[in-house]
Amino acid sequence: MQLAQEPQAGLSVVTQQRDHDRSEGPRVDAGNSYRQILRSSAIIGGSSIANMAIGLVRTKVMAMMLGPAGLGLMGALNAVSDLARTLAELGINNSGVRQIAESVGTGDNRQIARTVIVLRRVAVVLGLLGAALLAMFARPVAAMTFGNEEHAWAVAVVALSIVFRLVADGQGAMLQGMRRIGDIARINVFSAITGSALAIVLVYWLGERGVALALVGSAAAYMITSWWYSRQVRVERVTMSFSEGYEETRALLRLGLAFMASALLTMSAAYAVRIILINSQGLESAGLFQAAWAVGGLYVTFVLQAMGADFYPRLVAAANDHAECNRLVNEQAMVSLLMAGMGVVATLTLAPLVIKVLYSEGFTPATELLRWVCLGMALRVITWPLGYILVAKGKRSQFVTADLLWTVVNISLTWVCVERFGLVGAGMAFFGSYLFHLCVVYPMCRRASGFRWSSAAAVTAVIFVSVIAAVHAGFLWLSPPIALAFGLVAVVASTLISGVALGRLVSPQRIPKRLAWLLRFGAYKQ
Repeated sequence: MQLAQEPQAGLSVVTQQRDHDRSEGPRVDAGNSYRQILRSSAIIGGSSIANMAIGLVRTKVMAMMLGPAGLGLMGALNAVSDLARTLAELGINNSGVRQIAESVGTGDNRQIARTVIVLRRVAVVLGLLGAALLAMFARPVAAMTFGNEEHAWAVAVVALSIVFRLVADGQGAMLQGMRRIGDIARINVFSAITGSALAIVLVYWLGERGVALALVGSAAAYMITSWWYSRQVRVERVTMSFSEGYEETRALLRLGLAFMASALLTMSAAYAVRIILINSQGLESAGLFQAAWAVGGLYVTFVLQAMGADFYPRLVAAANDHAECNRLVNEQAMVSLLMAGMGVVATLTLAPLVIKVLYSEGFTPATELLRWVCLGMALRVITWPLGYILVAKGKRSQFVTADLLWTVVNISLTWVCVERFGLVGAGMAFFGSYLFHLCVVYPMCRRASGFRWSSAAAVTAVIFVSVIAAVHAGFLWLSPPIALAFGLVAVVASTLISGVALGRLVSPQRIPKRLAWLLRFGAYKQ
């Protein structure tokens, strides 16, 4: 896979950014905005496809070695790690991306350098503090998660991953703020390869006892890979007094706390859902949920990653221009739906086969749950670009309020639906919570920027949501052969709709090579 050429070491930030712009796409305007979205989606999507292939192998091997219960343990420990990391991070990486993106736009090299230096130092300090606190409270955390202290040792081991992840995230924030999409893609691929290999070896060698070490090993691989690429970006050498460092740290934390609150709420919801499942249905059900969650987001992930990697910095630059901001969101939402919709329909239709191929026969009960998760993922693709409006405009209280309401609804619905419908209730709750989130965040965006759906984005959303809902309803109410036939027709139709629509947005001669292959445009040559 050919990615953008790496700039030479020793260049200044501005010079490197110019090289980066030439190699990975020019600054966008209204005429080539769709091309920029497709280009970034192609780069991040290419790395996500590679990650997907790596993840398929890793997941299959882990499922065969550990079974549903072991996979449930891995999912629960991962949720603990993510929650602790979110608390320790204090949102500084997201706020760092925002500050770096603003400084790159103005060409302020010294401000970039100050932000990068403070971001790196604070990440190390917070990572060490977070790891120490989780290790200290490993026993009560294990008791709250698993109902006993049997896995306290695993929680203490996983604490080490917090240091690695925070350091890696700090390095990634610099690359994201500079919109170095190619470097981010490389990090994703190479860290996935090394982390997966290390995790499989540890679990094969130690069995279930190696699950915690596998998570630590994956985090270490991510840190080393991100360090390798971030070190090639040279920032200006600046000296800062204690007061200047304090002000930079305060600036990071002021916006970062809102990001932390949002991420903490999301992680808390994921953690609470697993606790509900473990207490109500057992550790095996948590493993089935983990499987459905991973498969349901498999195709959607690269779309959401592209939003965070490229769309967010672009939106920050246009935050003060309501019309431009709203145009970018409509374009991103429409392209995201066109790219993700066909994958969601395919996953819905082939759910039993996907579960058996990626996992094993023991995970078959997750099939119906997977279909509900797919419905929620479709709504997630629609709501995420809206949420970025609040972030880009610095509407901290509204941003946190929307996520708080979503968290309360998600946990409440999960508790009620799991008690009434069993395992599949967790998927119903996920879908219902994002339907609620859409109803909450849209009015907020209307007030923040006067946002309205464009006719093209609205029609695209109606078409794909209708197709996805129809396929899901078919599996609920029709006989399996008829439902499968209907679903296969929908897969072909949605793929054709996406290909034609994207071809009209950007002519085939201008679609990035990686994406042209994915959309079957044939032997396109630039």
